[in-house]
Amino acid sequence: MADKADYDELIRFLMTPFLDSPEDLKTDFEELSSHNKVWLRVAFSSEDRGRMFGRGGRNIQAIRTILQATAALYDQRFSLDVYGESSGQGRSAPDSNSSEGGGGYRRRRNGGGKRPSRRH
Repeated sequence: MADKADYDELIRFLMTPFLDSPEDLKTDFEELSSHNKVWLRVAFSSEDRGRMFGRGGRNIQAIRTILQATAALYDQRFSLDVYGESSGQGRSAPDSNSSEGGGGYRRRRNGGGKRPSRRH
């Protein structure tokens, strides 16, 4: 195993299939050695936003899961910021996640996830 993860290559590998304009994908990452944390920032064209996020945020959540697992292999934590425009201006809806919170966008079914009961 390598000494450090190649986050730039990993992000490009994971995100490029969702993009109509892969050349607009901009990545940046910063390793904060004192806290053993990696801060990942990505930007892409606003036309690709729907496909990148996916229905209910599933695509971006799957990418986060892979990044979290990769960071854990190197005993790191990560934070991912997604910007809606390739220029990096105008941040999209709050979309940062830390491996500590595990948050992200999750939908709940009505009734606490239980299926509706059949009435006869």
